[in-house]
Amino acid sequence: MKLILSSIFLSLATLLASGQNMNLKNHSLRPPVKLGVEVLFEKRLDLIRGKHVGLITNPTGLDSKLDSIIDRFRDCPDTKLVALYGPEHGVRGNAQAGEYVAFYFDEHLKLPVFSLYGQTHKPPADMMTNIDEYMRTFDTKHEGKQVEKGMMESVNVMVFDLQDVGTRVYTYIATMANAMEAAANAGIPFIVLDRPNPINGLAMEGPILEYPEFSSFIGHYPIPLRHGMTTGELAQFINAKFLDGKAKLTVVPMEHWTRDEWFDETALPWTLPSPNLPTLDSATVYPGQVIIEGTNLSEGRGTTKPFEFFGAPWIDGFVLAKKLNALNLPGVKFREVYFTPTFSKFKGTNCGGCQLSVMDREKYQPIATTLTILTEIKKLYGDKLELHKSYFDHVMGTASVREALERDEPVSKIMAATQSGLGEFSKLREPFLLYH
Repeated sequence: MKLILSSIFLSLATLLASGQNMNLKNHSLRPPVKLGVEVLFEKRLDLIRGKHVGLITNPTGLDSKLDSIIDRFRDCPDTKLVALYGPEHGVRGNAQAGEYVAFYFDEHLKLPVFSLYGQTHKPPADMMTNIDEYMRTFDTKHEGKQVEKGMMESVNVMVFDLQDVGTRVYTYIATMANAMEAAANAGIPFIVLDRPNPINGLAMEGPILEYPEFSSFIGHYPIPLRHGMTTGELAQFINAKFLDGKAKLTVVPMEHWTRDEWFDETALPWTLPSPNLPTLDSATVYPGQVIIEGTNLSEGRGTTKPFEFFGAPWIDGFVLAKKLNALNLPGVKFREVYFTPTFSKFKGTNCGGCQLSVMDREKYQPIATTLTILTEIKKLYGDKLELHKSYFDHVMGTASVREALERDEPVSKIMAATQSGLGEFSKLREPFLLYH
């Protein structure tokens, strides 16, 4: 009996040591990741001492113990927090995608809260009757998202602390770039407190945005759809390459984070970066599934599995799942689902479709997978599938992908055409990388 138990334990130890258990690498010997916010208060108080701080943050502005950066600033005797600035979804994360957030005074914090997503561009009164259509229009424009001069009165340093998701189609990076430019114009320092790329800093995929033709608030600069960089690295890259007025930029890097780490390998607590990315699973599929926003399919908003669920009232989930699984796409499986969104596309209407489940995230290719999904739906349902031309092209950062899909070109050919751009970008980003 002892011999059998010893054999079992030996086998388990071997499996764990090989790093093959649940796709997780063995990081137990690494020190815990220390976030930029923690490094700031422990080692870099010189950056904020005696300053009046304007803070750009949201619910992800937490340290490893789930203490709020807002509270940490308010408790710090060496500095004074004088204003808060919210990206899309607001400082408290309570606004849905595309929803207008107005200026307000926070009675709990006794601070003014400025919106960097639409405060200076009030939407029409009927915006909420078709929020998806409004979002597609508003997000492809730069207007209404700038830091106006009046928002920065009494501020003499701007601090940015938001969790990015590793995908170009996410408005937080454009918010950061606009704020950096405003700080540069005002002649005040800009500090970025760095956080992990939750889907790791190695993998890159998809086309490079064609700049400036397809520049928008959901993709400001020529980077890949899955970019493999942290917020701090992107700040350095954008400041050096694209801002006319260079910000007095300081990035406070993390300690002990390595490029191969996924968020669940850092031991840090996950806080949803926006209402429709509730889990690391949703963030993992997001680089590809966000493309569905540019179609007449539901991307699962209004369900408990946004971006993992997708479908439409006219799709048979049983048929589609069989078709997709027969392709044996790397690292992913499909399960038929039927769902009724509580908001967004097809609100209150039963949809058929699939749940995308990542079985091996190192092999999974999110963008190629979603383009394959669209290709197969087009084969099954023809003209019922619609691509919203302008928004689809702004998500992809190019018109060439949509045009290739409309010509029925194979996904392998579409993806092959992106490889040279990824190679060039890899070299371009190298001087700005902070981690190995």
